[in-house]
Amino acid sequence: MREAPPPYVGEGPHALWHVSEDDSIRRFEPRNGKVWAIGTRLLPLYWFPRDCPRATFWAESTTTDDDVERLLRGDRERRVHVVEPGRLGPMRARRVVAYRVPEETFVENEDRFWISEEPVEPLELVELGDLVERHETAGIELRTEEDLLELWDEVIASSLGYSGIRLRNAASDGNQ
Repeated sequence: MREAPPPYVGEGPHALWHVSEDDSIRRFEPRNGKVWAIGTRLLPLYWFPRDCPRATFWAESTTTDDDVERLLRGDRERRVHVVEPGRLGPMRARRVVAYRVPEETFVENEDRFWISEEPVEPLELVELGDLVERHETAGIELRTEEDLLELWDEVIASSLGYSGIRLRNAASDGNQ
C-alpha cells in the first residue's frame, strides 16, 4: 500500500467520504459495480471542483533530501497542491460538498481508495465552502503553476509521494 501524506490541521478522526458538486444525493448506487470513497487523510485531494486538474505531493519515508529541498522547500511535513492560475476563481466560487458515508460495506484497495459493491446512504453532508481558504486553514500549501504538466513530470520522476487528478484537463499553457 502506498504511504499517505502527512496529517493536516484540523484533520479529525478517520471517516470515509465522497466529494461532489451535487448536494442532492440521497443514496449512492454502485457505478460499474462500485461506490468510491476516500479516507479523511486523503480528503484534501478532493477539495477542488470536479473538473480541476491538480498535482499533489508530499514526502514519504523513502523521499530523498534533495527532492524535499527542491519540491517541498525543505519541509518533510509539507503537503503541496498545485493548480493552474485560472483555477483559483472556481475554487473560491464553485459549491463542493463532502458526504460522510458508513464504513461497513467498504474495503480499502492498494491505492488507498475505499470501495463498496453495495448501495450506500450518506450519514452527513458537509459544505466545503471556499476551497482556497480551506487549504489555507488546513495548512496545505496551494500553489499555482502555468505549466502544470511540466511540474507533474518532475514530481513523478522524483521520490515524492503524489496524486494527480484530472490532469487530462490541464491546459498546455496554463490558460483556461
